[in-house]
This record gives sequence, structure tokens and C-alpha cells, in this order.
Amino acid sequence: MASIFSKIISGEIPAYKVAETDQFLAFLDINPNAPGHTLCIPKVEVDKIFDLDEDLYLKLMAFSRKVAIALEKAVPCKRVGMTVIGLEVPHVHVHLIPLRSMDDAKFTHKTLLESEDFDRIAKDIAGFI
Repeated sequence: MASIFSKIISGEIPAYKVAETDQFLAFLDINPNAPGHTLCIPKVEVDKIFDLDEDLYLKLMAFSRKVAIALEKAVPCKRVGMTVIGLEVPHVHVHLIPLRSMDDAKFTHKTLLESEDFDRIAKDIAGFI
């Protein structure tokens, strides 16, 4: 069965897209720790990051780096944190989180945003890529 991320890739489920290549997609997390919290995923559905072949793994890190640099320019923060965590979706995903304090890194802390906020933030980040 296709993961929710595979459904986002196929267009079955909408997302606030930030960047896309033939191999990867970056989009805003709909339950963000902080405004701008972005997920970077490979388009191939693989459950665990270290199950990616080395070439795809390295390309995912390069893609995530490019998105993180744009994110830091678009969203006021002290730095962009990166983590690979979560058991909810069996599809590799890299979290990029704008950090203003360490509370932003806690996955128990969620930020409520309106759809207009998501639209604006996604466009702001995409403008730097």
C-alpha cells in the first residue's frame, strides 16, 4: 500500500511544495514544530533511510542541504535543525526545522498555522531555491 508521502508525490493528496526534482520532493509539514518545518523525501518509497542505496542517500542529503539553505534565508531563525525521526510514515523523510529555541526541536511541540501561512512560507522558501 502506498504511503501518504507516495500519495503526495502522485498528486492524490495536496501539499505545500517547496522544491521538486525528478528524484526528490520538499514540502511543508502540516503539523509543524515551527513555521517553515519542511520534509524532504525521495520519490522512491523506501521505509528506512539507511536502506537507500548510497548514491540516493547522498543525493537526498545534497537536496536537503539546498532546501535548508533556502529555508534559513526565508524564515527567521538561529539555524535550521535536521533530523530523521518518526515511525508514523514508512517512507524516508528528512525533517528541516527552523530553530529559534530548542523547544522548536521537540516533536511534542506543534505550531498552528492557517493555510495562508503555509502558502506564504512555501513560496518564500521556494523563492530562494
